[in-house]
Amino acid sequence: MTGKATSEAPASGPEESASEPAKVPTPEASGEMAALEPPREEQAPQPQEPVAEAPAPAAPTAAKPAPPSEDVPSAPLQLTMEDVSDSSVTVSWEPPEKLGRLGLRGYVLEVCQEGASEWVPVNDWPMMVTQQTMRNLTLGDKFFLRVAAVSSAGAGPPAVLDQPIHIQEIIEAPKIRVPRHLRQTYIRQVGEAVNLQIPFQGKPRPQASWTHNGQALDSRQASVRTGDQDSILFIREAQRSDSGRYELTLQLKGLEAKAAIDILVIEPPGPPSSIRLLDVWGCNAALEWMPPRDTGNTELLGYTVQKADKKTGQWFTVLERYHPTTCTISNLIVGNTYSFRVFAENQCGLSASAAVTKELAHIKKADIAAKSKGFTERDFSEAPSFTQPLADHTSTPGYSTQLFCSVRASPKPKIIWMKNKMDIQGDPRYRALSEQGVCTLEIRKPSPFDSGVYTCKAINVLGEASVDCHLEVKASATH
Repeated sequence: MTGKATSEAPASGPEESASEPAKVPTPEASGEMAALEPPREEQAPQPQEPVAEAPAPAAPTAAKPAPPSEDVPSAPLQLTMEDVSDSSVTVSWEPPEKLGRLGLRGYVLEVCQEGASEWVPVNDWPMMVTQQTMRNLTLGDKFFLRVAAVSSAGAGPPAVLDQPIHIQEIIEAPKIRVPRHLRQTYIRQVGEAVNLQIPFQGKPRPQASWTHNGQALDSRQASVRTGDQDSILFIREAQRSDSGRYELTLQLKGLEAKAAIDILVIEPPGPPSSIRLLDVWGCNAALEWMPPRDTGNTELLGYTVQKADKKTGQWFTVLERYHPTTCTISNLIVGNTYSFRVFAENQCGLSASAAVTKELAHIKKADIAAKSKGFTERDFSEAPSFTQPLADHTSTPGYSTQLFCSVRASPKPKIIWMKNKMDIQGDPRYRALSEQGVCTLEIRKPSPFDSGVYTCKAINVLGEASVDCHLEVKASATH
């Protein structure tokens, strides 16, 4: 026994309905069950309306009805206003506790304008719904609503809303939605167009106004067009004077919203005010200049320094986005003559002209003369000394063996090998070598007879030195 229904507002007021039979608009039923219509030959029972004998009070009340019979249902429960807008209202209720002996045929919703006493039915026939929406209402309407349950025996006592329903315009607070790219400084060049579209919300449409640096916007400077959902600020050809803070203000019945947008209009900077050649030395030249008087309404990104050879006249960039106002230019070609120029640079680019040095830098050829420097010859003469002595050695008969030692001396010493203090040079069984101070004595296929003390002696004009070692050649065991 639940459902929803939608009804149109009554076309005539309560005054007209009092003089002639009330015309009930046809509701558009929706929900689980449609409205129940009686047969055409029978007329639908109308809700019993108690006649108010006293003057109409602020909230219309009916005289106490006679106690309902068992055939008539009791009053619906929990009549509540669910929703109200600027053109509609929705109410709902719960079924009555007692449906009556003859059963429930539906509900009848009635409306009474504030200050009147006549109740006007909203639906022609009882509808088996517990929620109903009245549409196409007029702003400013103020009325009461009641609902009664109906059976075949008639309508039961109604349930009445305690407070009147007031149809008034729904106010939505204004809100400005600044686009992301406008939340930081908006930069344009001189002569470009500025077109700012700022969306906003608000119902009804709020009043929009623009200011520039706290002052009212000059219509000769910019044009503004405001629609239902956005406001557009347009400047056909931006000038530097258009820079500053623009503020959009929305006002709606005491409510206000503001948004600020910073605009910066820039142009290329002027050239450095002066430049001079400080010094020229070797293949280097030092320059100095002054910052430009006009930076183009924004910060400089730096300076571009160029050089040109007098022979070719072609300009070549030496430094880019260079911040100091002094520099040294190196690697200039000897014999050439150079001139220099400096541009200023900002976000728009380089300045239209440059500051050029009046003086020329002549890179002269330096007189180069070879200067002889006295050289002191060092005496490296040294008496012989052994850095690695001979080591005692044991050998096997029949296998060649070698003795090693190293000597240092200047001039180169004479090497003499001895066995048991006897000179063995010229003996074919021995071969002596000396290379890079390393002295070697090779004994070819030694025998026990070759055992003994071997001496290596080094001699030069500054002196002599010698080292000894013992060589033992063991005889092979015989069986």
